[in-house]
Amino acid sequence: MNDNSEIKNLLRSLPGVDRMLEWFKAEPNFEEIPRSIQVGAARSVIEALRSEILASIAETDPEIISKVSILRRVNRIISDSMQPNLRPVINATGVIIHTNLGRSLLADSALENMQQIAAGYSNLEFDLKAGQRGSRYSSVEELICEISQAEAALVVNNNAGAVLLCLETIASGKNVLVSRGELVEIGGSFRIPDVMTKSGAILKEVGTTNRTHLRDYENAIDEHTGLLLKVHTSNYSVVGFTSGVSLQELVALGKQHDIPVMEDLGSGTFMDLSEFGLQKEPTVQEAVTTGVDVVSFSGDKLLGGPQTGIIAGSKQMLDQVKENPITRALRIDKLTLAALEATLRLYRDKTTVLDQIPTLRMLTMPASVIDTKAARLLEHLQKLDDNRLELQTFEAVSRAGGGSLPMLQLPSRCVGVKIAGVSANRIDAWLRAYHLPVIGRIEADFFMMDVRTVQAKDLADIAAAFGDLLKETST
Repeated sequence: MNDNSEIKNLLRSLPGVDRMLEWFKAEPNFEEIPRSIQVGAARSVIEALRSEILASIAETDPEIISKVSILRRVNRIISDSMQPNLRPVINATGVIIHTNLGRSLLADSALENMQQIAAGYSNLEFDLKAGQRGSRYSSVEELICEISQAEAALVVNNNAGAVLLCLETIASGKNVLVSRGELVEIGGSFRIPDVMTKSGAILKEVGTTNRTHLRDYENAIDEHTGLLLKVHTSNYSVVGFTSGVSLQELVALGKQHDIPVMEDLGSGTFMDLSEFGLQKEPTVQEAVTTGVDVVSFSGDKLLGGPQTGIIAGSKQMLDQVKENPITRALRIDKLTLAALEATLRLYRDKTTVLDQIPTLRMLTMPASVIDTKAARLLEHLQKLDDNRLELQTFEAVSRAGGGSLPMLQLPSRCVGVKIAGVSANRIDAWLRAYHLPVIGRIEADFFMMDVRTVQAKDLADIAAAFGDLLKETST
């Protein structure tokens, strides 16, 4: 155990901030690092060393306060400080629309359009034909109406915002009838009843959790009813003894009583996914065809675009929504508009949209493509030529994710990695801390990478990450 004199000597030997900064001047990247970062790193290292010395219950190695050791710590902190907080990662989880990893990947054309709009001025709210102020939504409203056959459309920051805006516009202070089995909770404990409360609308549940009939709505309608709301349960499924009311039936009931009808589709889609062997999801076009007054859905899930909430429906209803002052608080910026417009344009050509939009491409990826990708990743890792590596391929199941297609199980393939003398947990933690993090999962003591969500450009980067890991653990 250290005695007081040893501790005092070590503390006295700690360099000051100015001295550490003098040491750092010899580092090759000194001039690229802002002084505030250097000073902060130096102070952090001094505080950490002081705490370690004072808390030491064993003999403290004087090496920890050597110039080499201290500079190593300072460089590590500076390196972490200079990294952007929001960084690219490699998604090897097999979850396609991964909420924690940024949901849908954008199409190349969306990225190109964003860069072009970001690099200069644009006609964001300027009508080039009239030479006067215009609407920022005109660039996408026509496209949404063209694809969905709706009379009018509006885009806000996300679908929860879309639902809040519509409820506040249409039914504030009035009863909104919703089937008890459709009172969903979405990510982050965000619940439809909570959104409804904030909108000023009054929730009135009808039916039961597993069975709701048209008569349940009919019996609940009174002079205080302001809206019939149908919520598509896109993030879960109730099976067995169930019964529900179709949107078409609800629209007919609404017209009979002169009450507007809205459907929250959640992760809406323009494509009939059942045509590609996936489970059936109601499309936006099918909803609009029923004559529903308003339908809302996400732009960043199955649609494959940026985070947005899209509202489509009758011109009469949309005009009211657009006039709501809350619209301004929920509006999207020019980069989101640029990405959304480019994404929507891809839906004009159904023969190429699956290849152009990454989310649809991964959802419909053939087994042959997955097998080839797994084989290529194995080749990259085998070229590391380290006898500590154990590599295997496994059958796997990928998921749509993002609260979409909850029952869908997509057959896939994982590449599993073991390193002799290195636990799977350590591999996982090391790869998450890598400058280009690789996010996978652990099963059967293997670090698993589902190649369905690994992009072609990621294969060499994964191999490079494992190469660096092997070097660090070689001694």
